[in-house]
Amino acid sequence: MRTVRASEISAYIFCRRAWWYALRGFPSRNQSELSAGQELHKRHGQAVMTTGCLRYAAYFLLLAALGMLTAYLVWLLI
Repeated sequence: MRTVRASEISAYIFCRRAWWYALRGFPSRNQSELSAGQELHKRHGQAVMTTGCLRYAAYFLLLAALGMLTAYLVWLLI
C-alpha cells in the first residue's frame, strides 16, 4: 500500500483534477511559478538560518560581556 502524504491530501482538496494529473505523472503547466516559489522558499530558509546563527552569536556575546563585567567587579573588590 502506498503512503499518502499531507501535501497530496492538500492538493486533492484544492483541486482533484490537478492531483490526478500529478499522480499520473503529467507535468505542470506553471513551471515558472513553481521554480519561483522554490527560489522564494530557498531564500527564506537561508534567512531563517542566518537569523538563528546571529541569535546564538548575540547570546554568546551577552554571556561574554556578563562574564567580563563579573570579572571586573571582582577585581575592584580585591
